[in-house]
Amino acid sequence: MSRSSRLPLGDVDLWFEERGAGPTVLMMHGGFSDSRDFEDNLAALRSEYRLLLLDRRGHGRTADVDGPLTLEVMAADSIRFIEAVAGGPVAVVGYSAGAAVALRVAARRPELVAALVLFSGWFDADGLLVRPAATADWPAEIVHAYGEVSPDGLDHFPVVAAKIAAAARDEAPLTASDLGRITCPALVAAADDDLVALEHTIELYRGLPDGHLAVLPGATHLLLHEHPEECAHLAADFLAGRRGPRRMPFSRSAEAGRDN
Repeated sequence: MSRSSRLPLGDVDLWFEERGAGPTVLMMHGGFSDSRDFEDNLAALRSEYRLLLLDRRGHGRTADVDGPLTLEVMAADSIRFIEAVAGGPVAVVGYSAGAAVALRVAARRPELVAALVLFSGWFDADGLLVRPAATADWPAEIVHAYGEVSPDGLDHFPVVAAKIAAAARDEAPLTASDLGRITCPALVAAADDDLVALEHTIELYRGLPDGHLAVLPGATHLLLHEHPEECAHLAADFLAGRRGPRRMPFSRSAEAGRDN
């Protein structure tokens, strides 16, 4: 099953596509992109799950509207989307900026998130080795992909780019207390040569009460497209609760309990 719909939520009219059947998974794409990020990689999860592929405001087939385009604004949209379309807790899979939005959803409304899979995400823009700039010389394929589907047209791309750059510059980070509220199982996955600093990825993993870590060797921030099968297997196994054998008696959680 595959069908696309629009959900009016106040000032924004969110486009989304529904695929597959089973437990619900909300898919959150990267910045300057849309839900096509998941084609030929994580879309394979539709064989086991009901996927909700959402284009956030100002991205893909969802129009931009007046006002900022911050992670917090998009997290608020996503919370209302989950309430309206899923009606209860869902797993959330996020990539890049989508992972950063997913973290804020889980921190603000932990009861709505059953599990998190975060590819190349961050909780503080200081963790990015390079921040987006409004006047960057954007690759032609990114601009072209935006113009292919955006209801605002190709000429609106600089407006969206300026909003994203402003958010990356000014938005407050999540705190240790915010991360501590995210008690669901959370997989933090990144590349060994990512746009997100490895030290920041490890800090995120350590800040999540039930965090798990995967670092893909020989990969960059485009790991979904460079290693599609590995990423799909990571996400599928984690969402299904397949953690593998634990043969060592030591664990991070046991050590934390010993210190208390």
